[in-house]
Amino acid sequence: MISPLAYVHPDAKVGENCEIGPFCHIGEGVEIGPDNVLMNSVTLLHGTRMGSGNTIFPGAVIGAVPQDLKFRGEESLALVGSNNTIRENVTINRGTAAKGRTVVGDGNLLMEGMHVAHDVCIGSGCIIGNSTKLAGEVVVDDHAVISAAVLVHQFCRIGSYVMVGGGTRTSQDVPPYTIAAREPVAYCGLNLVGLRRRGFSREVIDTIHEAYRLIYSAGLSRASALDTVRETLPDTPEINYILSFISTSRRGII
Repeated sequence: MISPLAYVHPDAKVGENCEIGPFCHIGEGVEIGPDNVLMNSVTLLHGTRMGSGNTIFPGAVIGAVPQDLKFRGEESLALVGSNNTIRENVTINRGTAAKGRTVVGDGNLLMEGMHVAHDVCIGSGCIIGNSTKLAGEVVVDDHAVISAAVLVHQFCRIGSYVMVGGGTRTSQDVPPYTIAAREPVAYCGLNLVGLRRRGFSREVIDTIHEAYRLIYSAGLSRASALDTVRETLPDTPEINYILSFISTSRRGII
């Protein structure tokens, strides 16, 4: 099911039952698994590795060299997992010597025109909106929702189950389970709708809410707030994730 108008390099490896539409370009050294659908005019370049069951819409480019002046042509990868939907004109650059790979996990929806820069790591189950741009070495944890036209500064981290409002710009980390929006960007409470849809219980949501009430309380330093959370709230996976996320933040949280 490869169109005669597509180009597939002789050294590329294409799994079974793939559909490759007209004017697609699959370059040297590309490896893709079974059951992928590449609509017309999709470009997969050197260093691309892809799992199975992905649907790639027209104009997407995966594996292009990084837009990073420190890149010197070193071997690197653009790793895409399985069951992703990658819409029109999405660009995913491969890694640099910093990490060697750009990673997109499983079951993500990357909407039209968004950009994944070098050495970015996107988890699984994420939704990222039209024209959003992730700069180099950004990390997006599982099940995050990032709306349209969001700009994320290099080295930032976006936590799991967050909702980032459309048009937001952030140069700091967005902690898990929260809503980030406004200009300048700010903590806007918990992502209650998202947490309920994902099956979080009322008790767990209340505990998360109490953690952030303490963390963002006026008059408490960040270190004191984290100590108070440790001392007063139960030892749950959600609380441990919040504490680990904030205590290891490289750029500080919003």
